[in-house]
Amino acid sequence: MINLELPRKLKAQANQAHQVAAEIFRPISRKYDLAEHEYPVELNTMAAMVEGMTDAGGDIGGAAGGRDKNSEDAPKPSKTANANGGNMSALVNVIETCWGDVGLTLSIPYQGLGNSAIAAVATDAQLERFGKVWASMAITEPSFGSDSAAVTATATLDGDEWVLNGEKIYVTAGERSTHVVVWASVDKSKGRAAIKSFVVPRDTPGMTVARLEHKLGIKASDTAALLFENCRIPKDNLLGSADVNTDKGFAGVMQTFDNTRPLVAGMAIGVARAALEELRTILTDAGVDISYDAPSNSQSAAASEYIRLESDWEAAYLLALRAAWMADNKEPNSLQASMSKAKAGRTATDVTLKAVELAGTFGYSERLLLEKWSRDSKILDIFEGTQQIQQLIVARRVLGKSSAELK
Repeated sequence: MINLELPRKLKAQANQAHQVAAEIFRPISRKYDLAEHEYPVELNTMAAMVEGMTDAGGDIGGAAGGRDKNSEDAPKPSKTANANGGNMSALVNVIETCWGDVGLTLSIPYQGLGNSAIAAVATDAQLERFGKVWASMAITEPSFGSDSAAVTATATLDGDEWVLNGEKIYVTAGERSTHVVVWASVDKSKGRAAIKSFVVPRDTPGMTVARLEHKLGIKASDTAALLFENCRIPKDNLLGSADVNTDKGFAGVMQTFDNTRPLVAGMAIGVARAALEELRTILTDAGVDISYDAPSNSQSAAASEYIRLESDWEAAYLLALRAAWMADNKEPNSLQASMSKAKAGRTATDVTLKAVELAGTFGYSERLLLEKWSRDSKILDIFEGTQQIQQLIVARRVLGKSSAELK
């Protein structure tokens, strides 16, 4: 059974993350929304703090959730025990920081989405090498979006080095990170099974930033297009095994999403909660009475709509908790990770846009952050797999269909 009461350790970490969100993120949120591509220098002071918390077994931003240090030596949780490890810690923390600002959360040093890829599939030796880097993740290409199996970038083994060629777009923290986790094919003739992930240090010759994207939201976060032209990296920078197993497919690299999708769900949950709290204040000040003791259809339209939004938020929150809990308890969570991502992404866009609508002129103006949150939330329903992709994955898992059988 899942224990839905957060333990004291996680509560303490969540409280610390909330203080970061309230005292650092919220005050500068509008500043960096208006100054796209300008690096948030205020985050420099957090780098040492994040590293200290990581050494202590936690993290502030949460994007680096995944395998705990020494997890291979730790006993597997018993069927009656509840383990709350790196995934659950990352989830509750990212909910709090995204309550402050999603773009700034994605800009926290050493907490990139690529760190989750490293945690998911790296060997113990690779964890020692890359455990404390700031890694972004490069998957999407100009020819595809959510179909990760359509990777065209290549990696060719030349002696003791891999040679990477290709183009990646929409790489979150692609300019600022110290390393990039790149998805590329080692043998195109073998299809998706040959897709592997590689760790590329920022200063590697042959990797360049082609441009930075101008975006609808999360403007505090840099989003880059990267070019790889005969980019050479050491042979052991390939994460996990180099063997191509056509029976297994590319389940190894896809395991990354089992870690990151609940975290993206947490980001959506955080910004949606911020909008709900702001909306509740506005409605209360306007004299709208919201009662949980009376049927929603007997209350005002605004109160009824608020209750609907809040119930959707609660469902998204519980789904994300379940997906993270399953990961920490060594249970396969691919279905639950996609369910949480689909529900939270859809809920966040619904909540934030409806908050703008119900708040009237306050919602549409820049006097409050409601309009910004509505812009920031949309990406959370897109990256790490769109709403449609998540529903397709859920359908395959529920119906027992392969990707070839259900497209």
